[in-house]
Amino acid sequence: MKNYHILVINPGSTSTKLSYYINEEHQFTCDVFHDSSILKTFPTINDQLDYRMEVVNQFLKEHDIQHLDAIACRGGASYSVVSGTYEVNDLLIQDTKEAKGGLYHSSMLGVQMAQQIQRKYDCKVFMSDPTVVDEYSDLARVTGIDGIYRRSICHALNLKAVAKKYAQSLNRPYEDLNLIVCHIDGGITITAHQYGKMIDGNDGGGGEGPFTPTRMGSMAISDVIHYLWDLSREEMLNLCSVTGGLSNYFGTSNADVIHQKVEQNDPKATLVWNAMIYQVAKQIGAMSTVLCGHVDGIVLTGGLLRFSDVSEQIKDRCGWIAPIALYPGEYEQEALAKNALEVLKGEKQAMIYTGKPVWDHFE
Repeated sequence: MKNYHILVINPGSTSTKLSYYINEEHQFTCDVFHDSSILKTFPTINDQLDYRMEVVNQFLKEHDIQHLDAIACRGGASYSVVSGTYEVNDLLIQDTKEAKGGLYHSSMLGVQMAQQIQRKYDCKVFMSDPTVVDEYSDLARVTGIDGIYRRSICHALNLKAVAKKYAQSLNRPYEDLNLIVCHIDGGITITAHQYGKMIDGNDGGGGEGPFTPTRMGSMAISDVIHYLWDLSREEMLNLCSVTGGLSNYFGTSNADVIHQKVEQNDPKATLVWNAMIYQVAKQIGAMSTVLCGHVDGIVLTGGLLRFSDVSEQIKDRCGWIAPIALYPGEYEQEALAKNALEVLKGEKQAMIYTGKPVWDHFE
């Protein structure tokens, strides 16, 4: 059997994670944390490209990687797409760079980073389940202003991966279940999955839902106008994805540093940290109403689950809704590699990005 060599590139709001696979076998992983105090020195997220490429080039050099069949990268910020694996083309890269889908998040760097590596290795580049996967119900799209609609923006890659893992643990198809699936890390997204479709969730990258280590979360529009209106567009966008949340309170998005303060009973850190978890629980409750209370499970994943008080407080507030399953960390690397391998082996056909959003407006 042919050995396929796959590089996985996954830029997150506070990290760059790289993995190297040969077929299904994981070889190496590097996960570099980027503190918000450094990221905020770049005027825009696109300006972080060279800084993040240093991590990639060092990884390739350190492991002496001479050949690649494919790069599997996280996608985001393009126009919305249906769930699946896409072969990256120039249109996708351009639309992502220009944030045509309205998302302003570091996932927009994934295809740009992959393009630079592709020039050296002359290999395929694939994107799977980007942050702009759109499966929303019509009711979830409507806002209080005619012509402005809610967008599907979430950690679709990890959310879909752990939802399917949970379904496997029950020996049931993902498409038969109603689930609330939560990614809790530098960004936090909480989604309602109805029979295999993510029909609703919070737009974490747009500042909706709980505040996070790097994101301001929901605020009253009147407060935004009153307190933030004098900021530049870039400064306001950064509050949504880089400099808001814990970063704004403590000058760092390093959850280990902040949680150490919580363990030392620092009153400010304890209040703000617990308020973040409280807001996550509130959003889970909201998604339970989307599913009319028919919830087969609440699935928690993400890096902040390394702190036991996160899951314990969510269980205390939400355990009455449905059984709660924990998948600490994330499964994005293996999902990206697996999806790319299936295309390389001819088991699946790569989809083509057309630049046409899944949904545009109501008739």
